Amino acid sequence: MKLKKLAGALAVSLAAISAPAFAQDKGTVGIAMPTKSSARWIDDGNNMVKQLEEAGYATDLQYAEDDIPNQLAQIENMVTKGVDVLVIAAIDGTTLSNALANAAASGVRIVAYDRLIRDSGDVDYYATFDNFKVGVLQATSLVEGLESRFPDSKPWNVELFGGSPDDNNAYFFYDGAMSVLQPLIDAGDIVVQSGQMGMDKVGTLRWDGAVAQARMDNILSANYTDKDVHGVLAPYDGLSIGILSSLKGVGYGSGDLAMPIVTGQDAEVQSVKSILAGEQYSTIFKDTRELARVTVGMVNAVMEGSEPEVNDTTTYDNGVKVVPSYLLEPLPVDASNWEERLIGSGYYTEDQIK
Repeated sequence: MKLKKLAGALAVSLAAISAPAFAQDKGTVGIAMPTKSSARWIDDGNNMVKQLEEAGYATDLQYAEDDIPNQLAQIENMVTKGVDVLVIAAIDGTTLSNALANAAASGVRIVAYDRLIRDSGDVDYYATFDNFKVGVLQATSLVEGLESRFPDSKPWNVELFGGSPDDNNAYFFYDGAMSVLQPLIDAGDIVVQSGQMGMDKVGTLRWDGAVAQARMDNILSANYTDKDVHGVLAPYDGLSIGILSSLKGVGYGSGDLAMPIVTGQDAEVQSVKSILAGEQYSTIFKDTRELARVTVGMVNAVMEGSEPEVNDTTTYDNGVKVVPSYLLEPLPVDASNWEERLIGSGYYTEDQIK
């Protein structure tokens, strides 16, 4: 009998010790991410879960693998299961209005994560980077690279790639880049030999590197049989890899044919290695740990009934409302500063890159 009582007491005490580890006392946060096909989104999901659980929340992390109906079903399921807050990085920022209306009717608060959710009055806050500045930095790096690698080749032949047309950020990236490049195009210093300009012509659905590679193949065969490409504006590392494959396929980067200046974004490991190999020229580093930190701050505030910290209340009109936003600073990365920015910040270890 005494042994049974002792065992019971031990079980109770162990349960009491382990209970806080479940981190459910403050509520549950549903995290809807677009895909695991990009290392960047895996990092985002991991950082969100880590920081939210450290802050005392239970989490439900779901990846939709770039399938819009799948993401809708995941969000609806999270609401049914009773999450308190939804953090959503939308695949298509225009398809969630009904799901979010139902979530809001159930008392769920909604934070758009990195990608603006459009056409919904139920988005409470938006955490992202300064997306226009991302484009400015990409184009500035492109021009600096052109001046350094091809100082005597003006006018420079440059081709333009955009992100996915269903991602609101893609337009900010493109517009930011064109604020730098358009004056040089107008002055005749840059020529787009294909004539393909504007997001309706240069957008790359779902940020698909294979689609970018195929388009680059077509551009090269149609416009560059007797000319050299000097630069390519690529808004994301996954596209850059495909574009570089196309360029290498016709001899760029070997013999006397210099590799064009190719930009990128997200500082993915493969692209950082490409930069060190002298192929991709630059990328943009967006510290997803910081984006998670800002998002957790927003979750805390809405759960406590207070106002989250924001630093932009004018830029992000989603078609129904201007969504209060917090914009983080992006940083350019190239062969001269990768170690300081990526290793020095603890984002990667040297072993991951080399």
